[in-house]
Amino acid sequence: MDKETYTTKLGWFKENERPEALLRVAQDPDLMKIVIAWGSTSPRVRPKLTQLRSECEGDVWEWLWRNTEYSSFSLATRAGVSRYLFEEKLAVLIGNRVLYPDGTVNSFVERYLREQVLKLFEGVKAKSSKAAVG
Repeated sequence: MDKETYTTKLGWFKENERPEALLRVAQDPDLMKIVIAWGSTSPRVRPKLTQLRSECEGDVWEWLWRNTEYSSFSLATRAGVSRYLFEEKLAVLIGNRVLYPDGTVNSFVERYLREQVLKLFEGVKAKSSKAAVG
């Protein structure tokens, strides 16, 4: 297996992502923290890829992650969650295909998080406008 195969397989998952992944993240602030931290992570493809067991979707997903290197410690620290909680929550995010092994995030989840940030800014803007008038 080579890096081109890795990229092709990963591309398939990105093209076929599911919006339902958003439901897991929207209901759990700790998951959101890890997703946000994942965006500032620089994972790498392992120099020597393992053999892919089968073309089964689940096997391919596991293979992609098995061949991805990143710092769990650094990611947990950036997310601000305990190491134990981090491992548990990361498994949920990977299993539900919220995070991609290349450092990106499911586009539905990404849009949701951006909308949440915009709402926060609108709230701050509205409060500062009221303060200026009052």
